[in-house]
Amino acid sequence: MTTHTNSRAASATGNTSARAPGARFVYDLSEGDAGMRALLGGKGAGVAEMRRIGLPVPDGFTVTTAACVAAMEDGGTWPDGLWDEIRMHLANLERRTGRTLGAAERPLLVSVRSGAVVSMPGMMDTVLNLGMSDQAARGLAAESDDPRFAWDTYRRFVQMYGTVVEGVPGQAFEDELAALKERRGVRRDAELTADDLQELVTTFRGVVRRNTGRDLPTEPHEQLRRAVDAVFGSWNSPRARVYRELNDIPDDLGTAVNVMQMVFGNKGDTSATGVCFTRNPATGARERYGEFLLDAQGEDVVAGIRTPLRLPQLEQVLPGVYTQLLDTMDRLEQHYQDMQDIEFTIDDGTLYLLQVRTGKRTAAAALKVARDLVAEGAIDRRTALRRIDPAQLDQLLHPTLDPDRVPTPLTHGLNASPGAAVGTLVFDADTAAERGGVGEHVVLVRWETTPDDIHGVAAAQGVLTAHGGMTSHAAVVARGMGKPCVAGAGELRIDAAARTLTVGDTVLTEADTVTVDGTTGYVYRGALPLVPPQITEDFSTVLGWADDVRRLGVRANADTGADAARARELGAEGVGLCRTEHMFLAADRLPVVRRMILADDAAERQAALDELLPVQQADFEEIFTAMTGLPVAVRLIDPPLHEFLPDLVEQSLLVQRLETDGAADVAPGELDQARTLLAHVRRLSEANPMLGTRGVRLSLLHPEIGVMQTRAIIRAALAVRGRGLDPRVEIMVPLVGYAEELRRMRQIVVATAGEELAAGAADLDYRVGTMIELPRAALTADEIAEHADFFSFGTNDLTQTTVGISRDDAEGSFLAAYLEAGVVRTNPFASLDADGVGELVRIGVERGLRTRPGLETGVCGEHGGDPASIALLDGLGVDYVSCSPYRVPVARLAAAQARLDGVPGGE
Repeated sequence: MTTHTNSRAASATGNTSARAPGARFVYDLSEGDAGMRALLGGKGAGVAEMRRIGLPVPDGFTVTTAACVAAMEDGGTWPDGLWDEIRMHLANLERRTGRTLGAAERPLLVSVRSGAVVSMPGMMDTVLNLGMSDQAARGLAAESDDPRFAWDTYRRFVQMYGTVVEGVPGQAFEDELAALKERRGVRRDAELTADDLQELVTTFRGVVRRNTGRDLPTEPHEQLRRAVDAVFGSWNSPRARVYRELNDIPDDLGTAVNVMQMVFGNKGDTSATGVCFTRNPATGARERYGEFLLDAQGEDVVAGIRTPLRLPQLEQVLPGVYTQLLDTMDRLEQHYQDMQDIEFTIDDGTLYLLQVRTGKRTAAAALKVARDLVAEGAIDRRTALRRIDPAQLDQLLHPTLDPDRVPTPLTHGLNASPGAAVGTLVFDADTAAERGGVGEHVVLVRWETTPDDIHGVAAAQGVLTAHGGMTSHAAVVARGMGKPCVAGAGELRIDAAARTLTVGDTVLTEADTVTVDGTTGYVYRGALPLVPPQITEDFSTVLGWADDVRRLGVRANADTGADAARARELGAEGVGLCRTEHMFLAADRLPVVRRMILADDAAERQAALDELLPVQQADFEEIFTAMTGLPVAVRLIDPPLHEFLPDLVEQSLLVQRLETDGAADVAPGELDQARTLLAHVRRLSEANPMLGTRGVRLSLLHPEIGVMQTRAIIRAALAVRGRGLDPRVEIMVPLVGYAEELRRMRQIVVATAGEELAAGAADLDYRVGTMIELPRAALTADEIAEHADFFSFGTNDLTQTTVGISRDDAEGSFLAAYLEAGVVRTNPFASLDADGVGELVRIGVERGLRTRPGLETGVCGEHGGDPASIALLDGLGVDYVSCSPYRVPVARLAAAQARLDGVPGGE
């Protein structure tokens, strides 16, 4: 829905959309409560609830999310009767307040603010001071006996309305404001006089005229209609769409629109605006946290255009209001039994609450708040577990600065979002998204971020701003994403055009690297060493609660002893996937692997395998040691052999170059070796290697490879047991499609293991199972289970072979377009396709158990660390999931939530 043309505003009165008889699209605040969130949006429901429990909120009404959805479904045309309904509620508001929108005497001004069902801070549009015109400004000046206040309010309206509704670039207004302050020789907006601000209104209206070719509308009802339509349209703004994608929020929810009587924080030193949290959103500490600005309006705080004061300082200037605010914060936290984020305005000494919502917080804060609320008796453990976003736990598992190796900082700002980040400087969001999107570590540096920068924040390692406070847009969004952020570093001088950052005599460019420490607020030149994260008591306690609830086991995908040890520290209950081929890729091993592949006879191949065997055995010993007493599923070699050889094109070019250089410049035998290698690469290359000679097919064609790997596994287990440890061995055969494949491969494994055990006069319990990663394997799982001790569903390959999509190709081509157009709701490689792949998992589990009751089943694809997939898999009855080590805590919590949500009573 566009909002920047007259045609769109005109369509707002259209009546082509029908609605059910008796349905309503507008509600007074007095008619709502917290339970109406889906209809009134989070903001509308929150304000209505505060009004219901007797807290001071401005009067107003809410246009429902249903109205926005109806308009979206009809191409932007408003549903029948919506405008009449808004006009009726506006008339009632005028009657209750004794004011008239935009009148010359006792003018009513209103705010028009978005309100999504799921909180999306700063992502959608707001218009304040709506109803302003020359006559309203004069009326406001006469009533308040403060012309400066009236014209300041007017210039704010023109700037915000021009930007949001008319589509004028915000910088055009900022440039004019900066130019006026320079002419007047002042630094702060508050130093401008009433005459200055009146001149600025005229200038701003000229900006609108130059950019749009028309005058700003002065008729207040037209302003209101266009503003409501603009808020509807902001639901589909690029920044809102990016935020929903990042936070998995459905696109079809729409936004409500809240129209509320303006209260003014810009009436001088007895007025203010601010944001506060009932607990510290960065640490979770039970302390008053927030900021405010005197003589300002709400957008000044969240936009970060002025550096605010800390909340405790309010007691010094307005002690009575401060006490009232603290009481209100306590009351709201007790009412909602959770940490709250509150926006407030003080209008000439009178406190008003404009918004309340569950406060966004870091993962560390989420764990502490949950644990403390349980200890305080406010909530129980199950409620606490439900409130923590599993994906957010990833924030706690990133490195921090080494406290023993910290040099003199370059500068200092506010510690807005904890953690440390290292990256090269970038000065705009598009560059951050582009460079960060290809894996480069960048730090986004801005005067202050805006909602339009969200795609850059998401791609950056960290954020650094020169302006703004702890509740600015940069701080809030960074905390929500787990990105380190230093805000309000006032010493920074940023030249966006020259793409430089200056601190004193130091000048940095986009070629320079910085380290930002969002925990302390310090910024350092260069890349500082980082240290691994430490597991806190809050983390261990809450994850222990999750372990008491969940049914699903959680293992890790680990290919080294270090990975296995880290996974165990994070709560893994074993290794669900050890990829043996990863062990072949080390620089000292790859030449031996290539000798094995290129061998001309069996003896030469066996010699290479004999050289690899002790290397693999040592690797397995490390993993079995780290996981003593817990199962380790070792997958036999999976990829095709050509993946261990040079790329076909690169090798062809090498041969061509050697032939062109001539004999004089080529070492003896080099050309012949290159030609021989090229011939082998050509022979082994396949048009579709994913569906070619790999997995069990490779091992059946070259059983000596499987024999070597089995010997290495069994010898490693016996060696570890000889050191008094307890290896639990599982040998996993990949890419089985036919029961006969597994039967024959099992024979090879069992025979080889038997030889090793006989040679060592030892016995060892081990299991042989298979990966289910082909549709045929899932459909014939009853036959395959006759030869399997366990199943592990490889959902990455199962997704590719079921949906017919190559992940490597699709994610860079049509899949993004499919997601954008709504052809598919989610990326099937990120979250398990419930109706297709999920159904095959269900069939595989049921048919496998039919043949072999008690058959253990797991999932070892990347879906094992995705909360949505875990919820599905819990319902399908698999026994465990396996994921990367740093996703283990995520999976533990998600598995507990799946049980709480899927079983009555959460038992």
